[in-house]
Formats: sequence, structure tokens, C-alpha cells
Amino acid sequence: MGLQEQLDSFRAEFARTAPSGRVALYEARIDELRARFALDLAVGTGDEAPDFSLPDIHGNWVSLSGLLQHGPVVLTFYRGGWCPYCNIQLRAYQAILPEMAALGARLIAISPQLPDGSLTTAQTNALTFDVLSDAGNSAARRFGLVYALPEDLREALRSNNKALPAINGDGSWELPVPATYVIAPDGRIVLAGIEVDYRKRLEPDAILAAVKALLPA
Repeated sequence: MGLQEQLDSFRAEFARTAPSGRVALYEARIDELRARFALDLAVGTGDEAPDFSLPDIHGNWVSLSGLLQHGPVVLTFYRGGWCPYCNIQLRAYQAILPEMAALGARLIAISPQLPDGSLTTAQTNALTFDVLSDAGNSAARRFGLVYALPEDLREALRSNNKALPAINGDGSWELPVPATYVIAPDGRIVLAGIEVDYRKRLEPDAILAAVKALLPA
């Protein structure tokens, strides 16, 4: 089963079991975000990836420029370990990690959650790639991916014990739009998958194809 099929399967099950009105609320807010999000201002294919340095789950600082010295980087911004769609995506990317490594690419995942949350995400999903904490969405903001949740979505997350201030360590209620980038060693973005609808993510096959295209002929 492909990644999007897994995401769609979870979406269908959620629609069957969700509290009354919740599906309609989420659909409406996704439509609103799609209408107002400045996708043209987000970093995309052909752009140079902004550099950043963020802590991993062990407290070690990881920089994009440092990783690019050793080969291509696959960079994915996700909402947090509280998001089931994100966990499905991260596990799917973990499954192709050996193929990425064989092609000389490094995979890193970034969310605004606190380091303890990143550690839990990595352990729960058995992730062996770098999982970084982006406090205040500083790196995501440089990529043009950040937006703030409206009050009704904040209340929905509070009701699910997923209030973002406790998870992310600030009161902004901001998240990154899920996005995955394949970045060449010179810092140039060769593939950008930016999904305003968090129920959609870039397929692993597309990532591998973009990394393979970077190999010498």
C-alpha cells in the first residue's frame, strides 16, 4: 500500500469515528487555508534552501549546510508526533531509508515540538534518521511554511489533549504546512512537495526518483 493510500485509509476511518461536526470543521479550515496560504512565497523547486541549525533528540546541533557537505538531503517538515498523518508519513520514509542511504542521501525531519516530543516521536515510530526540534518554527519560517491555527481548531486540539502550547513550548499555536524537499549538495532544491492539506504527503517513490536524478550519468 502506497503512502497516500495509507493516509486515505486513516482519513476514512477517522471520518467514521470522529465526533459530530469534526470532519466538516477540518474540511472547512483546510479549504480556508488553501485559499489564504501564500504558497508562491514558500521556498520551492529551483530555490536555494535556507540554512539552519537545530537540535536533534540527543541535544546535538545539526546544520543543513553541514549535512550537504556529504551529499543530498531529504528534508521534511511535519506538524508533530501528535498528528497521526505525520506518523504514517514518517514510517513510510523510514521504510525507504536504506535506499536513500545507498544513494548517498541523508533524511531529516523537523517539527516545532519540544525535544522530548521529538524523542518520543522517534522512539514510537522506530525512526533511525535525524528528528530535529524547531523551536518557534524558526527554520520553517525561513522556508515560508508557517501559519497560525484559528480558535476553533485550537479548541478541537484542546479537547483531544493536543494543546500546542504544551507540545511546542510557546503560545503561538503556529504550525508548518507539511513540506518535503530534496536538496542537492550545492543547496539547490530539486523537488518540493508542499501540502496545504495535511492529509496529503509526498510519495516515497518521488523522493527516490529525485535523489537518483542527482547521481552522475
